[in-house]
Amino acid sequence: MPYPYDIDVINRNCVDSPSSFAKECEAIYNRKVMETAADIAERSEFCSVVFLSGPSGSGKTTTAHKICDAVKNLGIKTHIVSLDKYYLEHGANTPRTEDGEIDLESPHCLDLQLLDEHLNCLEQGKEIIVPHFSFNMQRRDPKRAMPLKLQKGDIIIFEGIHALNDILCDKRPNAYKLYISARSDILGNGEVCFKRTWTRLLRRVVRDELFRGYGASTTLALWANVREGEKNYISPFKYKADLLFDSSMGYEVPVMKNFAVKALGNVPDGTERLSELRELLPALMEFEEIDAALVPQDSILREFIGGGIYQ
Repeated sequence: MPYPYDIDVINRNCVDSPSSFAKECEAIYNRKVMETAADIAERSEFCSVVFLSGPSGSGKTTTAHKICDAVKNLGIKTHIVSLDKYYLEHGANTPRTEDGEIDLESPHCLDLQLLDEHLNCLEQGKEIIVPHFSFNMQRRDPKRAMPLKLQKGDIIIFEGIHALNDILCDKRPNAYKLYISARSDILGNGEVCFKRTWTRLLRRVVRDELFRGYGASTTLALWANVREGEKNYISPFKYKADLLFDSSMGYEVPVMKNFAVKALGNVPDGTERLSELRELLPALMEFEEIDAALVPQDSILREFIGGGIYQ
């Protein structure tokens, strides 16, 4: 179990030494990245495929890129492919929830047959054409498809919420499996005062508000299906991972508070999961703030607040 944070320690650091606190938290994160990269490199002679999974808001994209850079620095050419590129256009066979909505959390929204074929080709040294799914157009964009071929000794990281699903992993037992999520609670007086799932929800609220055109009420309405999808399709596979990576950082709630308070305060009565919001918002107000300008451009937090170097 990850080591929990303490709100009194966090707040004291926010007031006394915010810049040093931010640097310390980022250094801890980067050490975990380096250790993971070294583990992947050590297995590279018999393992060319890395599966990186985690629930929504876990920071998969940034962490995958940081690990990729770290492995490259160890002298191993590394590639990243997002499983989002393999989404299928919606049709008659698109999975649905009980209320008839498209179940975007289901692995069967992916072109699993093509993905399996591409994995086989890559392992055999053959070239593939990685598709590109445009979420704006809700279909594949052939103009943005890219060729990819692994050379001997190369590593490829497949990143996405379903990367540890048995559908992919059972056929590739030698693949390195990595599960990432914000896995640490925050304690106050020895009791949980800020749940780890709230950390991911804050990340989603802030990112959706800033970059996806969704207000917090929409994010909260979607959150129930997101959490249900995690329980059905993601969490059951996490303990098959070679490494459980905690993506939370001690200073992130004080950073996110800059963006989240206004967004959450505008949620109207009648919004789904309003009861959870009535717990989360008062808990958030117990934190001091840290200026977002202290967040470096390669930080995982930039995935949610913007201004980062990774896309």
